[in-house]
Amino acid sequence: MSDSTDAALEEAGEKTEEAEAAQEPSASEAVEPETPAEVEPTAQAEPEGTPAEPEPEEPAPPTPRQTTALMLGAGESSRELALACERLGVAVIAVDRGDDPEELAALVERERPHYVVTESGSVAADALIAVAEQGDTEVLPTPRSIRLSQDREGLRRLASDELGLPTVPFWFAGSVDELTAVAEHAGYPLLVKPVAGSLDDGQSVLLRPDDIEPAWERATSAGGIMRVLAESVVEVEHAVTLLVIRTTGPTGPGVHFCEPIGHRADDADVLEVWQPQQLAPAAMDGAKSIAARIVNSLGGRGVFAVELLVQGDDVYFADVRVGPGDSGLVTVRSQRLSQYELHARAILGLAVDTIMISPAAAEVSYGTAEPADPSNVTAVLADALATSESDVRLFGRGDESDGKQRLGVALATAPDVIVARDRARRVGTALRKLFS
Repeated sequence: MSDSTDAALEEAGEKTEEAEAAQEPSASEAVEPETPAEVEPTAQAEPEGTPAEPEPEEPAPPTPRQTTALMLGAGESSRELALACERLGVAVIAVDRGDDPEELAALVERERPHYVVTESGSVAADALIAVAEQGDTEVLPTPRSIRLSQDREGLRRLASDELGLPTVPFWFAGSVDELTAVAEHAGYPLLVKPVAGSLDDGQSVLLRPDDIEPAWERATSAGGIMRVLAESVVEVEHAVTLLVIRTTGPTGPGVHFCEPIGHRADDADVLEVWQPQQLAPAAMDGAKSIAARIVNSLGGRGVFAVELLVQGDDVYFADVRVGPGDSGLVTVRSQRLSQYELHARAILGLAVDTIMISPAAAEVSYGTAEPADPSNVTAVLADALATSESDVRLFGRGDESDGKQRLGVALATAPDVIVARDRARRVGTALRKLFS
């Protein structure tokens, strides 16, 4: 090996020793001891055979449900109310009647509606009381209102005896002999009504003693109860329906009044109504006071049709219907919100207003017949609607009432109520050609 090779190897060895020396710390450098990494404490082992407790799961939030209303009654009035509710986002379940307590209770249990709304005269009030007591579903009108609406004696005693409302003189009779004694005491004429059921089929006027027994039979057959209501016939200027909307809110219940609705029924098959019916200021104040007291006593929310008799400044309570009625059909054209829209809003707790946008009148036609000539409907409607500011409604199926059926309604508006009534008569006369 050459001298140059030996020198190269010697130089490489020296460089290696220098590198290793550079990696070792010098004696003057302090060496920090290595700090072990922090270790999470381990859970204590469970004894063998003991299952670990599962962590509690948070309950799932309830699934949002659409607001639902179960409507008892599937007649024309109920369909109008159902449409008003649906326009406000409510799902409506409509059934024809609610007179079977077991079926009604099962239906409410299955559907779990937010509201049960009664639009039928045949309702199992006891079943509705049980539904209301559960607290999950609100019953409107209140079960008490429904029960009293089916019991004229209870309603009249509430108005007269408990609330002290002015009424025409009245008596109750439980037999032909008792009715005879009432007639001898009160004199003639005397109005006899069933205490339940339809007034249309059960009401009559006694003019002489020979009328007593037929009137008794008619009233008890219509009401199904061996008891009748007898009233003195008093002369009055106006028979008025005052629509009252009862609402509830943070400050408590409130009542709102529509303009008075006048009505008369000279023909058993035609009801004429108009709005507004002008009243003297004192009579208007009395009407509002009577209506507010009876409605607040019944409670709940919605439209109440309070029937009143007016003679000068004197006002007498006659009856109250819970929910939209035939006299209120005129509001379809007279008011910004019809009786159906007002009822739906009040049920849902929404704001209402009773603004009348035009004087209006209506004629409601009753009967049991279908159109005499269905092919002639268009021609009849053309004749009826030729009247200025007119409208009509034809009822395609029977409504939920137990008495005579509504066939159609003629409507008209005008700058004043006199012209509106004249127009409605012309429309109604043309429309009734369908049913003659």
